Amino acid sequence: MKKNITYLKDCYGCGVCVKACPTKIISLKETSDGFYAPIILEQDKCIDCGLCLRICAFNHDSVAQDSTSTDSYAAWSNNPIVREHCSSGGIGFEIGRWAIDNGYKAVGVRYNPLKNRAEHYIASTVEDFMPSVGSKYIPSYTAEAFDEINLKEKYLVTGTPCQIDSFRRLIRQHKKEDNFILLDFFCHGVPSLLLWDKYTSELKEKIGNISYASWRNKSTGWHDSWAINADSTENKGTPGWKVFYDLTTNEKRHAYHSRMSEGDLFYSFFFGHYCLNMCCHKSCKYKLESSAADIRIGDLWGNKYKNNEAGVSVVLAFTPRGKQVLSDLQNLCTLVSEPLEVSTEGQMKHCAPMPAIRDKVIGQLRSQKSLKEIKSGLIFRYNLRFLPGRIINKIKRTL
Repeated sequence: MKKNITYLKDCYGCGVCVKACPTKIISLKETSDGFYAPIILEQDKCIDCGLCLRICAFNHDSVAQDSTSTDSYAAWSNNPIVREHCSSGGIGFEIGRWAIDNGYKAVGVRYNPLKNRAEHYIASTVEDFMPSVGSKYIPSYTAEAFDEINLKEKYLVTGTPCQIDSFRRLIRQHKKEDNFILLDFFCHGVPSLLLWDKYTSELKEKIGNISYASWRNKSTGWHDSWAINADSTENKGTPGWKVFYDLTTNEKRHAYHSRMSEGDLFYSFFFGHYCLNMCCHKSCKYKLESSAADIRIGDLWGNKYKNNEAGVSVVLAFTPRGKQVLSDLQNLCTLVSEPLEVSTEGQMKHCAPMPAIRDKVIGQLRSQKSLKEIKSGLIFRYNLRFLPGRIINKIKRTL
């Protein structure tokens, strides 16, 4: 067998191998389970260089860099509008704005309503960077944006830890690390696109064709910010519509609003780990401060900031380059030095646990059953098995 990614199974789907392949025979496709994976359609054109395997984070047991010194901060934007409308403290947006102002292009993630997917793209101006604001809780399609990157130019590249690990290996292979700032985040895992497709299909029946979607909203506070906001071209005006401020357009707009705290079905599946990528359960090596990035960001959950509803970011800087960027942000952001145990409190320390019904849930996501039917049937019966133990544990905690 030739030395290429053909034999890999349940990989991260980061798509960096598409960029790395010198013969351009690798494509990124959606699998039947709803995840991105590389495929090679023309094996006879493979030159057996092995480059795709050398840069593949999934193909290595260790992370691409070992940080010997980590700077740890609580952080937030000094601009109250930015802080209000970003997922946590707005530090990701401020890093992107700083990078663009200093001659970098910014590679972020936006939602494409025409293709109903999250996708990486390249922004050259702060205005172009606006659609990347906020978290996207679905897999991102990277192949096109990564392929457009000119390794001789300067870029800030944002992605999941596994995407960034592979990208670090790519630029190291080409000796171009000095041209890049790499930014990742604390990742919970990525759910099957089958979940998002079914969720939006059902949402379209309520509001019409979706023209906008976001996954976080702090209108009821940062600690209750898991909400789907969706706008449509038809604007049917069904119950659940709210007015909110859109940072990407600097205008107020109407959107359908559904919160996790009120039973939103997308988040029920996502946080229940019912349909995450298999590698999120078995092969994630990027928890806490394990990262190939220059900087890692996320929400600073935990006791110290539990009463702060404006949003607080955790920021970890692993490299001299990352630490210099944060130093240059002093006028844009507030950075409070915190011990690592404070900044990472509340973050996942291990791979996501895999429910025994994970494969059955994905199978039913392919069926005609609604999300409500899947949850009230298969998932309800599964959780019912553990109810007595949960009641006993709750009584013990109370006592």
